[in-house]
This record gives sequence, structure tokens and C-alpha cells, in this order.
Amino acid sequence: MRQATVVIVGAGPVGLTAALLLGHQDIRVTVLEAESAISDDLRASTFHPPTLDMMAPYGITARMLEEGLICPTWQIRMHPTGDRAVFDLSALAGETDHPYRLQCEQSKFGQFLLDAVGALPNVTVRFSTQVTGLRQDGDKVYVNTQSPAGAEVLTADYCIGADGARSTIRRLLDIDMAGDIYPETTILATTRFPFHEHLDDLSNVSYCWKPGGTFSLLRLPDLWRVSLHPREGVSVEQAMTPEVQQEMLHDIVPEAGDIEVLKTRPYRIHRRLAAAYRQGRVFLAGDAAHLNSPSGGMGMNGGIHDAFNLCEKFIAVLTEGADVSILDRYERQRRPVAEEEIIQQAHRNRSRMREHDPERRRAILDDLQRTTSDPVKLKSYLMKSSMIDGLRRAAATA
Repeated sequence: MRQATVVIVGAGPVGLTAALLLGHQDIRVTVLEAESAISDDLRASTFHPPTLDMMAPYGITARMLEEGLICPTWQIRMHPTGDRAVFDLSALAGETDHPYRLQCEQSKFGQFLLDAVGALPNVTVRFSTQVTGLRQDGDKVYVNTQSPAGAEVLTADYCIGADGARSTIRRLLDIDMAGDIYPETTILATTRFPFHEHLDDLSNVSYCWKPGGTFSLLRLPDLWRVSLHPREGVSVEQAMTPEVQQEMLHDIVPEAGDIEVLKTRPYRIHRRLAAAYRQGRVFLAGDAAHLNSPSGGMGMNGGIHDAFNLCEKFIAVLTEGADVSILDRYERQRRPVAEEEIIQQAHRNRSRMREHDPERRRAILDDLQRTTSDPVKLKSYLMKSSMIDGLRRAAATA
């Protein structure tokens, strides 16, 4: 048996953030990851202002600013007319040190975290290591692992399950993940095609209605990420063909000619919440605890916020002698925020963009334009959509 103070399962953004926070307080951490390296799949890319504030003291935000793209505005847009509501995040000045969104690939963020924890002697990251079992008693957690080196049991004071939507830890704890799955499939594609040169006044983050459908455009320093929704009756297999993808892209810029597509992947969207965030000495965080529509970019950010909240309590217990009862606050503080703000807000964002009726779209856009033209309403909207209100709500919950 090998011993750590905290075993973290999952070396994604949430798990590595937790390792960074605990490691900086000289707490012994072992991170277990089933994959052989940081994933470079097409995943999240939007970082909200409070997340940038949180990561800044550890040097991570500075690296992200070097590699990412600042987005001072985001917009909801009618296509092809270009009529739009533009949300200017400078309205958050004074509430955050980073009054903008930042576009940076999750894979880069993960590598920055991995580099940072690699400099901490009390943090060990073990790739190609699967969790095969878990048990706990009143004093310890015992995590069974399997790696190329063989089977092993790790003991720890606590365990964090940050192992994603298909969480092994959640399954081993037999915690229900209630909710549903949306019916549509989204095709995520990346391309170097310069949409900003063809669509007037396009923000770096733009959610767009088109006749009979929707798409979104998220810009990164050297490419665009495009979320495409196949027309009714088009199968996922058909939508993944180059011919159909070109048709969907030409709905955006008809005169573009052949648009080079670098990567694509289909994904389904879930709306789910774990019945509990804690069982004894084991805790869930990130996608292991909650899943939501990516509309609005709240999923990964919410998981990072989970890590900060939970690790603050671990640090108080393990290094400051705080009573272990404060660990109960984690679920009280974070689960309602996930349920009532992250999941519901993402659902509203998704539902708004799935509206097909032209008159309803017009009414929604008119209302959003009234919001963006009123400084008080704009700031209130951005405080919620940028996740600042949710963090303050959690902090105020005893």
C-alpha cells in the first residue's frame, strides 16, 4: 500500500486544479488518470472572469493569456441579417480583475496545470492508472488501482472523484445521477476559416440563429470552433460526412467555397445532477457531480469552482485544525448552485437558441437588446452569466 493524504481520481481541469491547490499547502496528493496523457480532444474553451481571478495567483492565468484570446464581448445574433445583442463584459470592471471571457483550449489549460503540479514535490500524477475498487472506514479511504506496473492499493485520508461524466468513483459509491439527455446531436468542428472577415462585427463568442436552425462560433487565436446542428432528418453519420458539413458551413458563409475542417466530433448534451456530492471521506466534483448544456460555457468553470470550494475546506481541516464538520458545507454550497444556476441557466441558454419561431426569436432578441442598452440590467445579467453571483451565493451559505 502507498499512502497519500488526498487521492484525486481524474487528471482533467478539475482534478489537476484540486491537486494544485492542495499541493501548494504541502498536502500529499496522488492523482490517478486512466488515460496515458492529457486529452487533446475538442472540449471546453471558455473561461469566465472569476475563474481567471482564481487561477491568477498560481501563474496559470498569465499562461492562458499568452496562449488564449481575450473576448471583451459576446453576442446573440440573427443570421444572415446580423442583427444582434452584444454583451460588453467591461460592465464587470470593479467586480473582477478580468472583465472579459478568455478563449483557450481545455487541453492547453490542462497542460499548464500539469506543469505547475509537476513542480510540487508532494504531488504525484500517475497516468495509465485505472481505479478498480474503493472502500472506506472511519479513518481511511482505500483505492484499488491497476496500471502497467500491476495492481496496487492506495490509502488516503480523503478521495476526490473528478473523473468526469462516466465517473468510476460515482459508480463505486452507487450515487445516482438523475436527469435526462437532450434529443439533438451537435457536431463540433474546428477550422481556420476567417468567419470574422465575412460576418460584420462578429464577437469572438457568438451564438447565432439561422433560418430553421442555429450555430455558434467561438474563436481561438488561430482557429474557430463551430457548433453545427444537423437539419431535421439528417443522421449523425450523415452529418459527419464532409459533404454535409460543407452544407452546414455554407449556411453561415454561402460564398466561402470549400472550407477546410481540421477536426470534428459529435456529442450529445446531458442535464444531470448527482444525488449527493459526498459519501463519507469521498467527494465528487465537476462532471462527476453535474452535467449541463455547454451553451454559456459554464460546465468546466463550475467544476473548477467546485475544486476551489472543496479544497479550501480540506486545507482548513488538514493544515489549520478546523473541525471536520466544515466539509459538510461543500455540498450545501455547491450542489444548489449547480442545480439552480449552472444547469438551469445552461438549459435556458440552450432553449433560447433552439427557438425556431421567427416572431419568438424577434421578441427574445428585442428583450436582450433592451438588456444590453441598460447599464443596470446589463451588469445584473453578466453577474449571473459570468458565474460571479453563483460563487457569492455559495460563499454566503453556512
